[in-house]
Amino acid sequence: MTKITPQPGILDIAPYQGGASHVAGIENVVKLSSNENPLGPSDKAKAAYARAGHSLHRYPPSDHGALHTAIAEVYGLDAARIICGAGSDEVIAFLCQAYAGPGTEVVHTEHGFGMYRINALAAGATPIEVAERERVTDVGAILAACTDKTALVFMANPNNPTGTMISAAEVQKLAEGLPEQALLVLDGAYAEYVEGYDGGAALVDQRENVVMTRTFSKIYGLGGLRIGWGYGPSHVIDVLNRIRGPFNASQAALDAAEAAVRDTAHTAHCRAENARWRVWLSDALAEIGVPSDVSCTNFVLARFATAEEATAVDAYLKSQGLIVRPVGSYNLPHCLRITVGDESSCRRVVHAVRTFKEGGQDDTSL
Repeated sequence: MTKITPQPGILDIAPYQGGASHVAGIENVVKLSSNENPLGPSDKAKAAYARAGHSLHRYPPSDHGALHTAIAEVYGLDAARIICGAGSDEVIAFLCQAYAGPGTEVVHTEHGFGMYRINALAAGATPIEVAERERVTDVGAILAACTDKTALVFMANPNNPTGTMISAAEVQKLAEGLPEQALLVLDGAYAEYVEGYDGGAALVDQRENVVMTRTFSKIYGLGGLRIGWGYGPSHVIDVLNRIRGPFNASQAALDAAEAAVRDTAHTAHCRAENARWRVWLSDALAEIGVPSDVSCTNFVLARFATAEEATAVDAYLKSQGLIVRPVGSYNLPHCLRITVGDESSCRRVVHAVRTFKEGGQDDTSL
């Protein structure tokens, strides 16, 4: 038997499973499993990506200066305290690598993003799962779970996969109540879908124990390029830059992201269209007996009577060429997460769920 073994914790990781994109035997499926923007990236971002094709033989800049400047100007931040990564996932990994490790604990909520636990284990830390209150982050429960071993506390606001959100006052209460050695990480992957919300940036500016992560994968429609960013106190960003690879973001990703963040008109259009069809989708599902919490994101978490019903609905949707996301791995086996697609996609999903609920075997879609 080999004595070559990985670091403690790694074999406890169940590899992250992304949203499915194919159904055997069915062509032209509608993918509503990964919270992708159905409107796609802005034309300006696509043009910037195309131009980058002329310099594929060149290394990208290691300081990401142009993108830092663009983010800072659009969001009113300090460019020197921004870090970019291969999606916000990489920034999350940097945080665990830098601040967690054997003998420390990483706190996350029971329905929180799966990468928090995965990166904690990869760093050798112990993940601590905290109960939510009816699928909403419970600040009191998080604070009660913190100890002198707590290194990081991860909280998505709005949360994935629940879609729920807590107030700025509650987030501030959490930051103020943490042990002095703990860092609060506010995951703002869906922040742009909330009108006027800064994702926690103001709190980062006020305190030394808060970091915010953001992504270009959702409202900006650049999931395929893997580009995200973080904003934090100088002492944290300095540490993260010491472990960041010098060329961790490609030129194409940097250029497309810069153009995307500056195209505020496209972002506003995507936000408005998402809000319109999110309300329609949740209301239409509720009318046929499928409730969901008020969502602040680009998806709804549809709740069914039992895990068995959710599984059966998922199978029926697949038979109709509609792929949504089962969330049993997030301790929500009776739920399906449904991305807010375009009008046609939303109507097809509701039609299919209604047909299933009525016991029909209709093989057509609207």
